[in-house]
Amino acid sequence: MPKTSARLLALLSLLQTRRDWPGSLLADRLEISLRTVRRDVDRLRELGYPINAVKGPEGGYRLGAGTELPPLLFDDEQAVALTIALQVAATTPDNGLAEPAARALTTIRQVMPSRLRHRVGALRVTAVERPTTQPSAAVGGDTLLTISAAVHAGEVLRFDYGDEVTDRPPRRAEPHHLVTWDRRWYLVAWDLDRGDWRTFRADRIHPRTPNGPRFTARDLPGGDVARFVTGRFRGATDAGGEWPCQGTVMLDMDAGTLTTYVREGVVEELGPGRCRLTVGSWSWASLAAAVTRFDVDFEVVGPAELSDAFARLAGRCARAAGRSPG
Repeated sequence: MPKTSARLLALLSLLQTRRDWPGSLLADRLEISLRTVRRDVDRLRELGYPINAVKGPEGGYRLGAGTELPPLLFDDEQAVALTIALQVAATTPDNGLAEPAARALTTIRQVMPSRLRHRVGALRVTAVERPTTQPSAAVGGDTLLTISAAVHAGEVLRFDYGDEVTDRPPRRAEPHHLVTWDRRWYLVAWDLDRGDWRTFRADRIHPRTPNGPRFTARDLPGGDVARFVTGRFRGATDAGGEWPCQGTVMLDMDAGTLTTYVREGVVEELGPGRCRLTVGSWSWASLAAAVTRFDVDFEVVGPAELSDAFARLAGRCARAAGRSPG
């Protein structure tokens, strides 16, 4: 049987790899008894890890969310990926997250094993923004989280809007989508005071607490947030400003990370590590190729022409690699 400290780390590592673990399976994997599993779970709870008991025929455990952030375990690949992501955030100008990202990067480096610290110590990543006439606008992480929480909870958002907080009554809106467009975050919402759809710049929103009551979501004009936002910023009748091919995909990537690479198109947050991208191009093949550059799993929402383009692209890549497309 391994020492208690090593056994606790092994148990914590297993709990982070899947949602539910039967107690008997944990005992088999760690080569210990069920009684020892229960004792080790109690020790981890004393250290601040929120481990919940799962009811069922075999019983089991689940690593839950707590009120504080306890120490986390990362494998080597996760630690390197986290370091790179933090460097990009820390060196992206005017994103509102540079300073906390830099502090988090310092914390991560301090606790890294020496073998990883030497690897990432030589890594220097600097985000360079493409020149544009549209100045970026910094938005605090707390503001984005507050808006996103109201969207997912379906609660009326109360906020001051503008450069300064005033004594005027707050604006009231039914938040529907948090999106990015051309280096800025926007809230798409139904404005209760004006009785119409509005797009609010997130950097000008100062949320008030508490939120208002829950609401039943209305249907967006056109039924699609990407089409709505594109129409608002380009003009709904401006056919000349539209790409001949436009498609939508869902990617396994945080919306904030994706926006550092996307300059044209609409990014919609769907949850942690998940977002929707609607973007255009001059051909379906080039649109498919543009999506694959993100190197993450994705799902095609539509249209069918985009799915066909991915199939053709997959065949070409397979032939280039000397393999059968089948």
